[in-house]
Amino acid sequence: MALGVRGLATVVAASVTTVTVNDTIGILLVIGGVVLFGVELAHPGALLLIPGTIMIAAGLLYLFLPGLLLNTIFGPLIVVLAAVAAAIITVPFYRWVAPVHRPMSTTSAGLEGEVGVVIAPVVPDTLRGKVRVRSEVWSARANIPIAAGTRVRVLGGEGVSILVEPFGEPPANRPITASGGRS
Repeated sequence: MALGVRGLATVVAASVTTVTVNDTIGILLVIGGVVLFGVELAHPGALLLIPGTIMIAAGLLYLFLPGLLLNTIFGPLIVVLAAVAAAIITVPFYRWVAPVHRPMSTTSAGLEGEVGVVIAPVVPDTLRGKVRVRSEVWSARANIPIAAGTRVRVLGGEGVSILVEPFGEPPANRPITASGGRS
């Protein structure tokens, strides 16, 4: 009888260890998925929403159906079906979360009509002037001197430089000097 009790205690200890390991794996999958989901919400467009959702689904399956997943031939099929379902459900949500923005311009011709700010005075017949358009800084040309801080419109571009003209009122009512600055 003592041997039977000892054997039963060994079986119970082994099953408790297995449940603990299975629960730990399931909890880690859910936590990892939630972290990926949170990173995606904090930085949309990182493409982490779908794998995060799949990890959450796999972790929940691991927590609630470990016997079905681990002890049957249907386990891998269930995981694959859950992953596909999670991805299908997540795609419309991802479209809602992901930012819709214009593509970054890599050519000066694509900036025509955009408005920017002069960050280094634009002097006629030189490329010393610098203009920030969106998040990019471009060498700028103009037919007239334009002071730093002036809003300008892009008329066109050639190579790595853009042709600009003042847009709206200058920042101050002081005359522009020949060097492009205000006196």
